[in-house]
Amino acid sequence: MANNPFQAQIDKLKEQITQTKKLLVDPELKEIAQVELKELEAQERALINASNQFLSNETASNDPEIIMRGNCTIEIRPGAGGDEAKIWAHDLLRMYTRFADKLGFKVEFIDDLVIKVKGKSQLGSAYEVYRYESGVHRVQRVPTTESQGRLHTSTASVAVLPEVPKTAVEIKPDDLEWQFMRSSGAGGQSVNKTNSAVRLTHKPTGIVVTARTERKQTQNREIALSLLRAQLWEIEEEKRLKEIGEARKLIGRAQRAEKIRTYNYPQNRITDHRINQSWYNLPEILDGEMTKVVRDLKENLGH
Repeated sequence: MANNPFQAQIDKLKEQITQTKKLLVDPELKEIAQVELKELEAQERALINASNQFLSNETASNDPEIIMRGNCTIEIRPGAGGDEAKIWAHDLLRMYTRFADKLGFKVEFIDDLVIKVKGKSQLGSAYEVYRYESGVHRVQRVPTTESQGRLHTSTASVAVLPEVPKTAVEIKPDDLEWQFMRSSGAGGQSVNKTNSAVRLTHKPTGIVVTARTERKQTQNREIALSLLRAQLWEIEEEKRLKEIGEARKLIGRAQRAEKIRTYNYPQNRITDHRINQSWYNLPEILDGEMTKVVRDLKENLGH
């Protein structure tokens, strides 16, 4: 949590008020002291009000429940399955971005297979909508490159992280290792002429994040810090929930290694293993029609 910027001024005023009160016993200085004391106490009240407002806002912004109702970052990583797994990861990204468009969310492309989703909808905030997508998604289908018509199984892992305020996580500059490179992402030739892309390593945890979407290095630095902050917050939130025994709140959140869903093309079926429920409109869902899935997950896994 950040330091209270008003506290030093308040402490100084308290000292001045104490000294001024001592002058009230002096008949010659009493009248002047009374006027000065009135002004000092008015200043103190104003600063205390400002301080209370600051602390209230900071506490609110760091409240886990408020963070849950904000924006989110979605990161997808291809798993087992070679080139087909990469194709599958991009299929999931397309599903999520199309669903975001239907809900009126704003989507920002941070890196390859990493997006930020902002906004609110009738289903809730971006994080409330996507939070149960964290985990391993398995697909069973015949790849277009498969000449023998054999069924292949591929996987991709999805991590959904909330947007976390700067005051919620302390990041020490000495713990960071920055690397800068030319971006190969969208933006045209102007992006590639400068070392605008950023790779950030958090040395204590080994977490590595990259950002290459913006032309300016300073913007990508902020994006990288935001991604790191979300991952560090997620680690601390897991610890906090385990300590207070709310294990249920971990369901579908940070369990990146948990196989949560299977997409079976031959059977036109999607099954979520956490709630043992299936939907039989696979093409429509992969085209972004996720409303029924999200509602069913919130009903069964929500808290």
